Amino acid sequence: MKTLDFYILKKFLGTFFFSIALIISISIVFDFSENVDEFIEKSAPTEAIIFDYYLNFIPYFANLFSPLFIFISVIFFTSKMASNTEIVSILASGISFRRMLLPYLIGALLIGSLSLYLNNFLIPKSNVKMLEFKYKYIKNQYRNKDKDIHIQLTENTFAYIGSYAVPTNVGVKFSLEEFNEEGEMTYKLISDFIRWDSTKQKWTIQNYYERFINGRSEKINKGLNKDTTLNLLPEEFTRRSSDVEMLDYFQLHDEMDALIFKGSKDVINLEIEQHKRIAFPFATIILTFMGVAIASRKVRGGIGLHLGLGLALSFTFIMFMKVTQTFSTNGGLDPMIAMWIPNIIYGILAVILIQKAPK
Repeated sequence: MKTLDFYILKKFLGTFFFSIALIISISIVFDFSENVDEFIEKSAPTEAIIFDYYLNFIPYFANLFSPLFIFISVIFFTSKMASNTEIVSILASGISFRRMLLPYLIGALLIGSLSLYLNNFLIPKSNVKMLEFKYKYIKNQYRNKDKDIHIQLTENTFAYIGSYAVPTNVGVKFSLEEFNEEGEMTYKLISDFIRWDSTKQKWTIQNYYERFINGRSEKINKGLNKDTTLNLLPEEFTRRSSDVEMLDYFQLHDEMDALIFKGSKDVINLEIEQHKRIAFPFATIILTFMGVAIASRKVRGGIGLHLGLGLALSFTFIMFMKVTQTFSTNGGLDPMIAMWIPNIIYGILAVILIQKAPK
């Protein structure tokens, strides 16, 4: 690497980390002012606020804002270089525009690799403490709003719950069905309620009706209470959508396999999270090249014009990713396609902008 490469790389990384530190400081101030009443009302310990919440708040939001601020950072210092005719001097010295992109690529790869590690390993661990604090001192008690819940417990056992109340751990309109290898029903249970007994660590089925089926013969049994063990725990009804952020790369895969087996509709959220954790770091490279292509031209309006255009493009990128994520969640769009479409489209745009950049 030449002196010029180190010069650009130093400006790139310095501007990026300074802007991230600035926005995180502002975010902490706004978050504290918004939640201070909750902290006081629920008597949150000062030590927990600092070390469990805000210390883990920093890597999460730094990584969340990184695609936006890598774009703004590149535009800011590159536009300043263009205004000072440094870009013209570099190109006039015989260095090609593509060669000048090398330190930008190295910087983007460094930040992208860091983001990849944070997304899949460090942030999920830090999110455990942060989200536990949030659920305890900031957010209200969780309520499961799902209706008509179908769950596969084993290969041949299926359960149904009409609705589940988290505060009381009671399920309404419970049924259980078992099938043999030929797909014929061998057992069916219907009950009004199912309740988790934390002392016995078992489910108590209330006011139930059982059918034992053996070919053409059938045995019927009725009762008021029955304790049973199921491949099901109350924690499965208390999961929030944000809980997926507490799973690292390997835990995410294991959880996906478990939910696919049980036929849970929540598996779509895990698939989206899996692809998003990979697509976001790649976006740093695309946005870096777009920023260079936009800001390397010296124009009237200087940094202000470049920053305005950069902010517009970065916000449309984030909005586009949110739209495709919504289509995947509610519209049946494949999660991988949903998370990679913005990268593909903006990658093509980056290539076009680089082709039209001043050489």
